[in-house]
Formats: sequence, structure tokens, C-alpha cells
Amino acid sequence: MSQLRKIIIDGNEVEVPPEMTLIQACEDAGIEIPRFCYHERLSIAGNCRMCLVEVVGGPPKPAASCAMQVKDLRPGPEGQPPVIRTNSPMVKKAREGVMEFLLINHPLDCPICDQGGECDLQDQAMAYGVDFSRYREPKRAVEDLQLGPLVETHMTRCISCTRCVRFTTEVAGVQVMGQTGRGEDAEITTYLGALIESEMVGNIVDLCPVGALVSKPYSFTARPWELTKTETIDVMDALGSNIRVDTKGREVMRILPRNHDGVNEEWLSDRSRYVWDGLRRQRLDRPYIRDNGKLRPASWPEALSAASAAMKGKKVTGLIGDLVSVEAAYALKLLIEGQCGTVECRTDGAHLPTGNRSAYVGTAAIEDIDHADKVLLIGTNPRLEAPVLNARIRKAWLNGADVVLVGEAAALTYDYEHFGTDRAALEKLAGLDMSDLAEKECVVIVGQGALREADGAAVLAKVQEITEKSSAKLLVLHIAAARVGAMDIDCTTEGGIKAAVEGAEVIYNLGADEIDIAPGAFVIYQGSHGDRGAHRADIILPGSAYTEEPGLFVNTEGRPQLALRAGFAPGEAKENWAILRALSGEMGAALPFDSLSALRNQLTEAFPHLGEIDQVPENAWQPMENAPLGKADFRNALADHYLPNPIARASSLMAELSAMAKARKSRPLAAE
Repeated sequence: MSQLRKIIIDGNEVEVPPEMTLIQACEDAGIEIPRFCYHERLSIAGNCRMCLVEVVGGPPKPAASCAMQVKDLRPGPEGQPPVIRTNSPMVKKAREGVMEFLLINHPLDCPICDQGGECDLQDQAMAYGVDFSRYREPKRAVEDLQLGPLVETHMTRCISCTRCVRFTTEVAGVQVMGQTGRGEDAEITTYLGALIESEMVGNIVDLCPVGALVSKPYSFTARPWELTKTETIDVMDALGSNIRVDTKGREVMRILPRNHDGVNEEWLSDRSRYVWDGLRRQRLDRPYIRDNGKLRPASWPEALSAASAAMKGKKVTGLIGDLVSVEAAYALKLLIEGQCGTVECRTDGAHLPTGNRSAYVGTAAIEDIDHADKVLLIGTNPRLEAPVLNARIRKAWLNGADVVLVGEAAALTYDYEHFGTDRAALEKLAGLDMSDLAEKECVVIVGQGALREADGAAVLAKVQEITEKSSAKLLVLHIAAARVGAMDIDCTTEGGIKAAVEGAEVIYNLGADEIDIAPGAFVIYQGSHGDRGAHRADIILPGSAYTEEPGLFVNTEGRPQLALRAGFAPGEAKENWAILRALSGEMGAALPFDSLSALRNQLTEAFPHLGEIDQVPENAWQPMENAPLGKADFRNALADHYLPNPIARASSLMAELSAMAKARKSRPLAAE
């Protein structure tokens, strides 16, 4: 970084890097600068002019602080540090003028606008505007855009800040939005009225500083001051995005992203943002027991007694689903192993080695992608599996990184070299001379689709070999939020899922809905939704969803994060760890904890790294033993981004988005 430079802001001398813009320097000095078009993660547009400041000794007019860098400032006549004023009469008059222009055509919708109470324009008009208007002419009106089921538009309110245009173009990688016309006729629109085909559309609602773009599913259901806000973790993919869940009474009303530079920055995928209606539908709210082929409601004592009787003296296997917290997985492990049974979390058949964290997690942090010179994707489609991670890869590509893909060709949001689709391409890649990459920063990302086939372990060993040869860092991209945490506490069976279920008399299914259990075994299902697992069950024990109980989740880079309870489970459903503790008591082998904190203490004592919340542990490199590769093509783990788990499948909105995505794939193309 260049040498720091002294400047004076409102009488206070500060030292800042010369590459900083004035708006960033003012923020560093603790001074708030109003803005509408400026956003630190988007390119600078400089078109709202709300961030004007006075540069002493500069031109006799205010300067846009977002578009001027510190190095552009001239020192005083005797070499004194440059002087910036953010509260002078010139600045005050300029801001009032800008605000007056912005409000000329803005409709007076505030009492009914869905953005009311959290609107930047409203707040800044109060803070920096005047209390009267000189404009008496008719206001202009603009037709609303049709952007699909997620975003509702009121384009008459638009102030042309172009944040939505810059986000879709730069971050989401979809070239479909822009501005047409000039002057009074200028309006933001999409090309030929097209929908925005992206898995991250909902972020433009957060970016919009006025009520022009609002959330269609949430619209007019609650006001911000009515909501209880809970900071927690998303589990719709394994990225572990930081989110805020807003509830009204017992209902989840919306999910918003929280800023975390190391994980999701401040973006969120549409699946994570809009899945909340799935928390209300198809819920299991009471225990059930199957009698004569039909499920009937039962009381908790009856259901626990039946489950206990079914498990005693039998060969029991525990299955851990994709949305299970580490505490619940650990409680199940203790319960099943106390009955001399086994537990398995790799329900999709992925060949992830037990005890080798460098192989089932890798050595890279998500943030490493930002600085990569080369990104190698193997058997994965990050756009479907983790859209926010895909946006990071796009950012690296925009900064000059080369992307190479081995696997199914996909419509990613950046250009890449397609090296091949099968194991032979991987073998060929491993045989290349990679000595030129030693001085570069490289990241290898391997998906779960590459590890699910019979030769999954050989593929992972070959990927490790490529990682070593290229002096790269490895990131194993999981799609199940529970997988890394369950692997960390060794919820595995030798021989994988096939060996675990083979010969099992009783299967205790803890939220594993992505697996078909063959007839024969007695199945106890514990979960939140009436999905595939519940249909196969002989006993159903209703548990909490991820917003209804606190828990630890370890994301795909191995970072433990804490999810907090935002609401309560419906009906008689209980927290998952509590159900397992009650069942153990019924079986006469009570687990050694009576509270979640006692369980967590025991867990972190056995696995200390799980207590280091929000830290990415360094994993010691352990190469796997090479084995011959098969001949199959790589197949990606997810075919449908919107329906990967029971909560998403219960969501009517996710079903609509899934149907729209399928229709886009199958639409006919005109002949050339």
C-alpha cells in the first residue's frame, strides 16, 4: 500500500491511503456522508450528487466525494495538508438543492410505501433536505417493470441511482438491466422487458435506496418496527451466509443478509432469502405412529415409548440429514453408539475420508478466491450450488483470474476454459507441467458431484495431487449445511452409507430426506417437514427447523458459526437435541446433559475447534492414497437450485421459481 497521506476533515487531521475516495476517508474519520448511488461493493457512478463536500482551495463549487480520490487533492499554498469540509454553508445548500431535485418527481407515497421506515430517501430528506417544495407542476409517471415473483416495482419512485443496474451487471453477471431515454424520459428498464435470470435477484431490493424495488412476497405484510430481528446463519447451502430473520409473532416474515466479508459479503441467494414460506407449510406438529399401514397421531410419551421399544436390542443405524445442527448430530451419535449402532452423515454417498480435514474441507478460505490468479473447478456448478460463492469467483475473474472447468459445461456468469467432462480430462490436467503456477495464487474447488461415484475417493486423491502440483489451496464445496460439522464429530461408518443401512433392523432418520430407504427396516423419522423421510417412517417425532432452535453449523470452509432461535416450532414440535435426550431417558441410558449449554460444553471439550466461533482453523495437509480413476463423466450434485431440501420443497415460491427455471431451459431457439 502507498504511503499514508495527511488530510484535514472538518478540522480533524487524519492519515489515509491516497487511493481512498473522499467518502471513504470521511467514513474513516467517523463523519457520515449522505449518498444514494454510491455503494462500496459496486463501481462508482457519481450520478446522485448527494455526497457533495467542499474542497478548500479547489474549484469554487462542491465536489462529489465518491468520485474524487485523496491523491487528487492539492496541498495548501505552503504545503499544508488539503482541507475538506462536510458541514459548511456551501455543502448544506448543495445537499438541499440535490434533495429538492430528487423529490421533484418523487410521488408522496410514504404512508403506503412498503419501504417506509427503512427508506434512505426518507431518512436523508429529514436530515439534509428542506421542509418545503417550490415545485407545482405535474409529476412524471413511469410504467412499472415486470421482474417476476420476487421483486415488485414502483418505477415512478425511482431516482436513477443505477445500483440495481450495476449489481446485476457486475456482481450477478446478467447483462439485462439499463437506463433508456434522457432527462425527464430517462427510466431504468430491462432489455425488451426480459426477466432477470439470476439466482441473486433479491439483492436489488436491499440495494434500492427508495421504494422503487420492494420484496413482492413480503410486501404489505408488516412494518419494520413491528418485527423482531434475530441474527443467525443460513442453511440452504453450505456457505453459511450470515442472515437476519425478521419475525412477527410466531411467523417468519422475511430473511435478509448480514454483512460478513469472509463469507457472503452482504449478498444472499434467492433460495436463502425467499424460502421462509416453506417454514409454514407441510410442518410436522405432532408425533405419529404407523398402525396397520397408516400413520395416526400420538402423544409424546406414547411415541417415545414406541421408539424406545423398537430400538432396544436391535441393530440400529442413525442417519444425519443436511440441515442438522452439530449439537443434534452429536446427541444422536451418543445415543446410537450407546446402543452399539453406527451413525452416517454422507447420505448422498460422497467419498469423504474420516479424520482428514484437509480432504473433506480443504485448506482454502472463501476469501482466498478474491485474490486468486487461477480458479480450477472440478465436478461442480457453483452458480447452482452456492450462488454467492459464484459471485466471488466472478469478482476474481473480473480482476484478471483465469477459470478452468473440468466437468459438465454450465452457464456460469464468467468465461472459463472447459478442459473436459470426464475422468480422462482430470488425469490429463494432473499430468500437465504446473511449475509456472508456483508464484501465483491458485484455488482448486471440487464439488460433491465429483465425489459421489464409485471412484470418488480416487477423484479426491487426484484433486489433492493437482493442488500440490500447482501450489494451490483446496476448497471442497459442500451443498449440505450439516455435512462438515457431522464429519468433524466423526458421524461416519466404514464403508459409507451402503454399509450403514445394509442389515440395519432400525434406522433412526434425523432429517435425511434426500435418501430412499429400502423396505424392511423399521424407520424412526425426526424432522420438521412432511417430506420423503416422513412418508417412509413408522414413527414420526416432530423437530424444529433451523430458525426455531439455536445450534452450531460448520460451513464449507470449516468455519463454525452460531445460529440463534428466531421463533418457536409449531404445535408439539420440540428442539432436536431435547427429543434425543428424552428418548435416551426413556431407553434407560440417559445422555449426560440436561441443557443445550451442557451439551455444547461437552461437544467443545471433545472437539475444541468447534468452540472457536467464526474462526477458520488451519488444516494440516494429508494427501490421500492414489487409486485408479474410472471412466465416467462428471455429474453435478444439483440439477435444481431451488428444491434441494424439505423446507425449499414446501415453499410455493421455490416451486414457482423452479418451474420458471425449467421452462427457460426448454424454451425453443430460433433457427439461425
